[in-house]
Amino acid sequence: MNKFMQILPVAAIAAALPFAAQAHPAARITKAQAERIALKAAPGKVLEADYEKENGAWRYSFDIRQGNRVHEIGVDANSGKIVESSYETAGEKD
Repeated sequence: MNKFMQILPVAAIAAALPFAAQAHPAARITKAQAERIALKAAPGKVLEADYEKENGAWRYSFDIRQGNRVHEIGVDANSGKIVESSYETAGEKD
């Protein structure tokens, strides 16, 4: 039993390592570059910025306040292309 208790944590860590390496792969463009792209498409104040995997691809997502609404801009982390442009009313959350 004691040997099992020593091996169990090591096995759990070893099983998780392949997934940890895939958690946040390096992007070709930086967050600052993506933010400039997003603000060029939707001028305003950035309220929130995320690096996330959506539909199988990594992207930066920005919520940008424009008057009384929030414009969500998604920027592909590898190409820098805008992959989402949608509006929310102020205070609304997905």
